[in-house]
Amino acid sequence: MTAARELPQQLINYREQHDSARMSHKRLLQTHSSVYQWIEYGLYLIAGVAPLLAHITFGSEYYLHSTYRYLAVVTCLLMIIVYPTFGIGRRSLRGFAGLRRLFNAWGAVLLLLAAVGFATKSSDDVSRLIMIFWAISGFCLQGLVAVALARYKLHAHRVASEACNSVIVGSGDIVYQLASRMAGNIWLDEKLVAVCDFSNSQRAYDLPTDVRSIFNHDDLISLIDKKEVKRVYIALSMKETPQLLEQYNALKEKMVDIIWVPDIYEFELLNHCVREMAGLPLITLNETPHYSGARNFVKNAFDRVSAAILIALLSPVFLVLAFLVKRSSEGPVIFKQERDGWDGSTFKVWKFRSMFVHQPETVVKQACKDDPRITRIGNFLRKSSLDELPQLFNVLFGTMSLVGPRPHAISHNDFYGDKIKQYMARGRVKPGMTGLAQIRGYRGETADISEMEDRVRCDLEYINRWSILLDIKILLLTPFRLASKKAY
Repeated sequence: MTAARELPQQLINYREQHDSARMSHKRLLQTHSSVYQWIEYGLYLIAGVAPLLAHITFGSEYYLHSTYRYLAVVTCLLMIIVYPTFGIGRRSLRGFAGLRRLFNAWGAVLLLLAAVGFATKSSDDVSRLIMIFWAISGFCLQGLVAVALARYKLHAHRVASEACNSVIVGSGDIVYQLASRMAGNIWLDEKLVAVCDFSNSQRAYDLPTDVRSIFNHDDLISLIDKKEVKRVYIALSMKETPQLLEQYNALKEKMVDIIWVPDIYEFELLNHCVREMAGLPLITLNETPHYSGARNFVKNAFDRVSAAILIALLSPVFLVLAFLVKRSSEGPVIFKQERDGWDGSTFKVWKFRSMFVHQPETVVKQACKDDPRITRIGNFLRKSSLDELPQLFNVLFGTMSLVGPRPHAISHNDFYGDKIKQYMARGRVKPGMTGLAQIRGYRGETADISEMEDRVRCDLEYINRWSILLDIKILLLTPFRLASKKAY
């Protein structure tokens, strides 16, 4: 109080004004974050449809203006649905990674627009040249909005927190992973000055040259006092979690921010995330990725609309293949078999019958090379994967997806479930007609368990990385991966 009274009145006024500005930024970024998020969505919507609105206003094709108006409205609706699935509006679009995420989201909107135009037969009513110009200029305008918002957020955070010095305390790989990510993030509004590794792992070579390495609590306290450190990250492995309270009690009197970095990567994670519920922090370790909210709508709409279009386009192929299957041998055209579906449910998968009718077996045997059970036309159907076409009806009915882990026979699931880690986690999403494993060559017979492990690894990677663009990429690559020596 005495020191404060001795300060010149102008300096006190400046401090009060500066503190007021900091609190204003904090209120905007925290208290009114939802309002800010809607403002951000609005700016992206305006930037996305601005070229179309400009064409409606200044273009000469008056008879097409109503078409472009409808297009602008549908675009806004799709952006509202699709953009949250890519984190637009919830996370800052900083750097090239942010622009790539924006590019993926905009591309998904354009692909869905193309599907809608094809389904409604309205794509011929618009100019291809205008569409190309709009796609490019719309992304460029949104990119400018993203850069401007990122710069504003960075400035606001710097004003609010005054770029502080930080220290990481802990042990193990998580310490150095966090250090490398902090040091390599040019957008971070704080500076990492030291790492305190209590495990004495002597990994200072893993740290940037301007980051000091210390190994005991006294050095840490001295550094905090000397450097005026404002933030301490406690990064411990899960087995060392009991030390968290000890570290927290030792630091809580030092007037520093204390942040816990749990090493959740020791778990076998599936679509993990951090969120809040009723004021309580939650760390999701294992969750179904895309069957809730807007993501559910996008996934289901894409699957069912695409399946309906493909069934209509391929109906002549269905008729020809059905005739050939019927002529090949006695029995039904469509083979139906019980498979495990999404979240423990079961369903009947449809295929063109490729084998002679035989007595049902208690254990389903995988098809192998020169399998005598396979008919002549069945051999062609299996090698070309045309026997899978009836599964488009499974997709249309909602029991399967176009892209996802392939549905294995129930007896195979029973066999591999206890032998391969997270094998049954494949069932957290709908089974698919094709998947990441298939475009990487893991299709056909699995001669040993290691091949099935590779397939499961790909399926889990798909679940963790899922996006509508990944689905589209897999679908586009599938026709080029159909020819496989192991497909029989």
